[in-house]
Amino acid sequence: MKPAGLITSLRAMAVAAAVLLVPVADVPAVAAAAPQPETAAPTTELTISPVDLDGPAIAAVKVTVKNTGPDRMRSLKVSFAGPVGWLVQPTARSVKGTFAAGATATADFQIQVPEQRPGFTVRTFTATATYKGGDGAQAATATRTQTSGTALPNLAAAYNNVGVTDENDTAPGDYDGDGNSFSAQKLADAGLTPGGKVEALGAELSWPDAAPGTKGNVSSTGQAITLSGSGSKLVFLGSGVTSGAVGTATVHYTDGTSSTGSFGFPNWSFDPADAHGATLVASSDGRNRPDGYGNAGIAYRIFAHSVPLDATKQVEFVVLPSNGNIHVFDMAIAP
Repeated sequence: MKPAGLITSLRAMAVAAAVLLVPVADVPAVAAAAPQPETAAPTTELTISPVDLDGPAIAAVKVTVKNTGPDRMRSLKVSFAGPVGWLVQPTARSVKGTFAAGATATADFQIQVPEQRPGFTVRTFTATATYKGGDGAQAATATRTQTSGTALPNLAAAYNNVGVTDENDTAPGDYDGDGNSFSAQKLADAGLTPGGKVEALGAELSWPDAAPGTKGNVSSTGQAITLSGSGSKLVFLGSGVTSGAVGTATVHYTDGTSSTGSFGFPNWSFDPADAHGATLVASSDGRNRPDGYGNAGIAYRIFAHSVPLDATKQVEFVVLPSNGNIHVFDMAIAP
């Protein structure tokens, strides 16, 4: 006879073994949820018809609203405005009815166009739609820019400053308003020669092909410069005078839209090299003063900075910032 305690222990071991031998297939498994790809929310589309700028005249304008959302659009109201001082009739219209996904609605306006001004001008028109349903955003805005006159054909056509002189003839220079300028010899030592290539921030730029003592950079005062191409960013090559060389450039595309971007350059000397987010490209030793070369041992510098572009669109022209302390030697589109 086995002791009772031993029999009880053997039975307990048997039960435990039976529990451990339960097949894995009998235990239900919980599968991890697969990650779902993010999808961009649809955006209501607004388009503004071209405006006849041959004034003085009353021009008709049509604003088209496309419902790109999943729900029917209702309670639609469209407003339209032109440049400051241009009269619009009416300023807003309510559009009756509801519009299914993919459907469009239109609102008609009239705008008083004044006589064209001489020179190059940029006109901006804005439309806003408010609604219920649609993409659920409840509001959308679009702008259209149109020009009259002709933008300058290239940056060289806008050169208005003598920023580089020969050490043997420093008198023509006036980069900073005090008669000082870069030394052509010291820039060459730093790798910057007339017509030479410069690579910066992914763009291929050129150092101005201008003789020392002649105009070879743009003191930026809002000039409109023709530029074509597409890419991710517009790169500027230049430097600043004073510590306030910051401004906004406006890029206009061939479809009538535009984008803006702010950038700045450090002072050509003394400011930290990364001020305003700029990137140092080259440093030259000393500078030319009205009485000759001087300030040896002090770096006078050239920088690069950029503004973003809509890579899906073709650039038509660029309006430089309205800040004469920004000096631009070249600009180019980077992929």
